[in-house]
Amino acid sequence: MTARIVAVTGATGFLGLHLVAALAQEGVRIRILARRDPAHELWSGIEFETIFGSLEDEAALARLVTGADAVVHAAGLIKAQNRDAFLRANRDGTAALARAARQHVPQARFIYVSTLAAREPYLSDYAFSKRAGEEVAQAIYAGAEAQLVIIRPPALYGPWDKATLPVFQAAAWPLAPVLGRGQVTVLHVADAAAALARLAMGAGGPGLFTLPGTYLGLDAVTAAAARAQGRKARMVHVPAFLLRAAGAASALWGRLRGEAPVFSEGKAREMLYPDWAVHANEALTASVYQPRIGLDEGFAATVAWYRQQGWLT
Repeated sequence: MTARIVAVTGATGFLGLHLVAALAQEGVRIRILARRDPAHELWSGIEFETIFGSLEDEAALARLVTGADAVVHAAGLIKAQNRDAFLRANRDGTAALARAARQHVPQARFIYVSTLAAREPYLSDYAFSKRAGEEVAQAIYAGAEAQLVIIRPPALYGPWDKATLPVFQAAAWPLAPVLGRGQVTVLHVADAAAALARLAMGAGGPGLFTLPGTYLGLDAVTAAAARAQGRKARMVHVPAFLLRAAGAASALWGRLRGEAPVFSEGKAREMLYPDWAVHANEALTASVYQPRIGLDEGFAATVAWYRQQGWLT
């Protein structure tokens, strides 16, 4: 029997790295879109085909999707100078790939990796653009809804992630800052990747789903990050106005330098949002996949990896 072909964008990103590894475990033929040589140590021993190009390259997208049984769109911009830049990547890039898939492989499953933040698109330009990506995919697949799966992952963590590294670093300070008083859902990246791989294999049905994980308060996240380092956190809550001011200052500094800031007013609003729960009626069913890595286990393994890399002392 010919192996299933899965085409992937965003393979060299944090989630994408683990997705390729998860797909390899499923025994599929992997085809990825990349601008340059995508070799990575996590992929040692994994065979894959590389299509060189970008989401703006129609010919490359045609080569990427032709013959594929599933297309996983994990590419996305997480920092940009303004909303237009976010939309060009996260909405228009999604539209280009979805059109290519519908034209060349109309029976293939199209899996769009969005974000839980897309539930509240008014919070940030990033959330707005990811919601716009969902909507454009739904419009392109109108009349062929059986092929479309939209996944909203919660906050992800794990090896090779620099975005959550500051959480672990701050948890080791004499007074660990807690950025908000809300509740969040966190999930190990390997569990998220395994769920996407199962969907790419044809498990489950079409629709819009969130990925369940561990649901807890931000202070509990900080405590767990400290515990993973053999410490007990003494915490201080950062006032909301200071967090918003820091976001505004970071965005202004980025604009002055001509760079896209990682932290902005929108990111501050996302962090201050009180309840990032995964609602039961939206969660990906356990019959498709359920998380296997608990929070303490996952945080401990992540800390060990950070230390091995010299990212944490």
